[in-house]
Amino acid sequence: MTAAPAATNRIAVVTGASSGIGAATARQLAAAGYRVVLTARRKDRLEELAAEINAAGHQATAYALDVTDRPAVEAFASAFPTIGVLVNNAGGALGADPVATGDPDQWRQMYETNVIGTLNLTQTLLPALIASGDGTVVVLSSTAGHATYEGGAGYVAAKNGARVLAETLRLEIVGRPVRVIEIAPGMVKTEEFATTRFGGDEEKAARVYAGVAEPLTADDVAETITWAVTRPSHVNIDLLVVRPRAQASNTKVHREL
Repeated sequence: MTAAPAATNRIAVVTGASSGIGAATARQLAAAGYRVVLTARRKDRLEELAAEINAAGHQATAYALDVTDRPAVEAFASAFPTIGVLVNNAGGALGADPVATGDPDQWRQMYETNVIGTLNLTQTLLPALIASGDGTVVVLSSTAGHATYEGGAGYVAAKNGARVLAETLRLEIVGRPVRVIEIAPGMVKTEEFATTRFGGDEEKAARVYAGVAEPLTADDVAETITWAVTRPSHVNIDLLVVRPRAQASNTKVHREL
């Protein structure tokens, strides 16, 4: 069973909501009774999703936002005296080069999106979350933030940053009416993650999932987020690691080739 959100904190902000896990999370939180605020850079995708959610009888608002743009984030946050939930989902991976040849610009972009973007939204919305009397911050990290692998150092470093941000925030605000939840997915097959990582190379992207019968879906991860968010207020899911059955670790995957 899920707990219905109180009237004073029914707003849930979801970053990176234009596709994948973010879009799936927005749909499921809306179905759970939240008014979802969809943020991402692609306004057309957000508006399409908001229309879909509203047509289903729920509530959604689209707001184009680059989470790395601090002035824009501050302007966005000023519209919300209270919110109930912040889902820091915006992020992603770029490249799979070894440390010796990795592109510093890709490393910088991953850090800016996964860590600084999460910091920007969390800092600016934290007063509204506290004011709600029952707020929740969700940080979407990754199993990459818990164990490294060859060719993944830039992404691993960024997701370690997101993980440590969540852990430290939880320590620093203990006693305040805000929970801090980290969700760390393993192999998730979405329409864009691997393709974006490999610069649009669909053949390379397909090899990530080759032979894996059932990688996680965006809906699988969204269900874990929604479940964690809708636990009773005194229950904090500090860390939830979710992988497909075929994946035992970042480097151990059963493939039927």
